[in-house]
Amino acid sequence: MVNLSRELETARRLAREAGRHARALQSTGLRVDLKPGDEPVTAADREASALIVDGLRAAFPDDAILSEEAVDETDRSRFDKPRVWMIDPIDGTKDFIRGEGGFATMIGLVVGTEVALGVVYQPALDRTYWAVRGEGAWLDGEDGAAATRLQVSAVNDLGSLRMVASKSHRDETIDRVREVLGITDETNVGSVGLKLTLIARGERDIYVNPQGKSKLWDACAPQIILTEAGGRLTDAHGSAIDYRAPALGLTRGLIATNGLLHDAVVARLASLFAGRF
Repeated sequence: MVNLSRELETARRLAREAGRHARALQSTGLRVDLKPGDEPVTAADREASALIVDGLRAAFPDDAILSEEAVDETDRSRFDKPRVWMIDPIDGTKDFIRGEGGFATMIGLVVGTEVALGVVYQPALDRTYWAVRGEGAWLDGEDGAAATRLQVSAVNDLGSLRMVASKSHRDETIDRVREVLGITDETNVGSVGLKLTLIARGERDIYVNPQGKSKLWDACAPQIILTEAGGRLTDAHGSAIDYRAPALGLTRGLIATNGLLHDAVVARLASLFAGRF
């Protein structure tokens, strides 16, 4: 197994620095611009991205880097190089703009075709989640305390699943998902990464994204945290996410679970999503 301790420490440090920088700017009245698709972006997104990209380039100059706020469609290095960093400097920008805490800074590393490392930092609570393939998923302790290993829940009954859903993009399809699965318990969070860490912690059991608007950087870092905690993340049809795909969009939706009922959830929702993606 390749030792990724230097990569991990660099990613943790940069995620915390960028996340804290964004948090400091949150209350300064930042102007909100709109990207294609009417997605909001602020100077905090761009500055956090630059901080991470510059740090990774300095530490690992031979790696490719893909950041949400620095996408270069002409850059083919992520297809040619064996290692690609995927960055979402502020995942949950709408929560960030509203002055809320449901946003995260995320850094993932793809080696070959697999996610090898992921860091999700939640500035509002100063929480750092991280995982390296084969080494478990962890939440850093506070005030120098030892890190806590994450483990998904043991819930194995469809009707008992506790859902975490989008706060800003929730639509009526989630009501249909709940109806089909018999779910009665739902909470809402902005960041995709924070949704998946809630499942990794065993506090939630399922997340369904039926919109197909997420991107590779939304899934990369939190996926390995979830899988190392025992959970699963696939598209809405149960297929693995291809991080070497030419397209950046995850257009077939997302389903994340504690793993125990993943196949059953995909099968039960198949008719609902038929023809949608």
